[in-house]
Amino acid sequence: MIYETVFIINPVLSEGQSKEAVNNYVDLLKSKKAKIISEESWGLKKLAYNIQNKKTGFYFLIEFESEDSQLIPDLELTFKRDEKIMRWLVVKMDKNAQKYAERRKQKLKQKSEKKSEK
Repeated sequence: MIYETVFIINPVLSEGQSKEAVNNYVDLLKSKKAKIISEESWGLKKLAYNIQNKKTGFYFLIEFESEDSQLIPDLELTFKRDEKIMRWLVVKMDKNAQKYAERRKQKLKQKSEKKSEK
């Protein structure tokens, strides 16, 4: 099964601390035998409404594959216990979502290639 998780990290943290937190979650997934398909940092973004009296947050997306049925509850419990995480969402991707994710990744790759050419 392929899953996608998006989470928002507290903006009070430095960029290094937020990357460290993301790496901890990637390591957790790998330790549970999940295959990481892609990781994206969407950067610091303004929130639609205040969360924990914050107006911004660092957004991250991790797409992964796992057959372990206990992985998602464990991941969500870890998100709940981590005070750095303001919000999270984990979804199981159907075939249409997987196709969309592939197209989105290709567009991002093309944009980055164009920027590197300039």
